[in-house]
Amino acid sequence: MTTSRETESLNHPVLRDLVEQANSLALPDRMTLLKGLIPSVAGELTPKQFGGLIAELELKGERYYEAMEHPGEGRSTRQIRGEREIEDR
Repeated sequence: MTTSRETESLNHPVLRDLVEQANSLALPDRMTLLKGLIPSVAGELTPKQFGGLIAELELKGERYYEAMEHPGEGRSTRQIRGEREIEDR
């Protein structure tokens, strides 16, 4: 998890603890947890905002796979743009 202007007001210690707890679950449980969060998140967003969130999640996965394919090379050599580039941070 990274910190930016957009996320500086979040309760990072609590969120980090929740993520660590979730990551201790088996993969099927983690996938079910993700699916279980969708209705409440989607209910508080417009369809366009929700589509943007899904695009961010997809990008996060693509960046992860790219990093795993090129260990130790760092951000400057990656082909897939990250949140910082997209948001001009």
